[in-house]
Amino acid sequence: MITLAVDAMGGDAGLKITVPGAVAFLKQQSNVHLIMVGDETLLKTALTEAHAPMDRITIQHSTQIVEMDEAPQLALKNKKDSSLRVAINQVKEGLAQAAVSAGNTGALMATARFVLKTIPGIERPAIAKFIPSANNHMTLMLDLGANVDCTPEQLAQFAIIGSELYQALYPDNAPPRVGLLNVGTEDIKGTETVKQTFKLLKQTQLNFIGNVEGTNIFTGTVDVIVADGFVGNIVLKTMEGVAKFMGGAIKDEFSANLFTKAAALVAMPALKGFKGKFDPRRFNGAIFLGLRGVVVKSHGGTDALGFAYALEEAYHEAHADSLAKIEQGVATQLAVLAENQIANESAIADNIG
Repeated sequence: MITLAVDAMGGDAGLKITVPGAVAFLKQQSNVHLIMVGDETLLKTALTEAHAPMDRITIQHSTQIVEMDEAPQLALKNKKDSSLRVAINQVKEGLAQAAVSAGNTGALMATARFVLKTIPGIERPAIAKFIPSANNHMTLMLDLGANVDCTPEQLAQFAIIGSELYQALYPDNAPPRVGLLNVGTEDIKGTETVKQTFKLLKQTQLNFIGNVEGTNIFTGTVDVIVADGFVGNIVLKTMEGVAKFMGGAIKDEFSANLFTKAAALVAMPALKGFKGKFDPRRFNGAIFLGLRGVVVKSHGGTDALGFAYALEEAYHEAHADSLAKIEQGVATQLAVLAENQIANESAIADNIG
């Protein structure tokens, strides 16, 4: 039985979204139990109205809520009994295998990092997300906004934890193909940080395929794409904007006149399939990767269906026992990288001498 801790009060709409989302998720997964964290009285009322299966839900009372615009450090200092923090505490105490929240991203990251700490050898956690690409392939991309400025060493660490997560979730696949997001595929291109990261990744045991460009995100030719949080967040927001633009443009074209409206009726099955395939709610749930615990961030403005998918993401990570596999893989990869760096430095010194 997998147990997930849920920040029931987080997000733009709180209980109005998290409770029906949780109920929908429980209908899809039979071997899961939820610890719903929040105001006990309000939670009981909402769960009763939603006809929730209470034999699979435990209510954990909390007295505070982190507001969506609250400063992360203030939330960390002053909201020790918030639903967000108490949910993460369930993971720290071993009562849940993962925590899910639609709350304040900065506060969630700061709290998760403070409570759970990072995996040994990983300096900073990153925000990772699976993105749909060609041939029903899923591409994992990180960092999507947690770290605006990164050193080459940190980017290499992101590549390692991303590769290990992918391997944990898809153990039957070949070693994940890791690409470094750049303005070109040549190793002479990019910023100095990217060039140095390229050199580091060549010294790892990762299946590093070199630099990749933005167009490769959707081709299905790479499994893990690494970038700093500044670039990654811009890419993510651009993709969201393009998806909305395309949806609106297609709707406008098919509603232009009687002929196009008639054509829309004929094309309706294909249009519904297209809409479902690229429905952003299906891919809701970003992973805070690099922590000693599984934490999934749901979009704050999502609906119940989107929140259910965030719970699904946390469930799959917990079910795959991804954290234990990631920690073991990270230790091995970092040890190899350190050995290779020492060997390279020694070779350079010998050549100079």
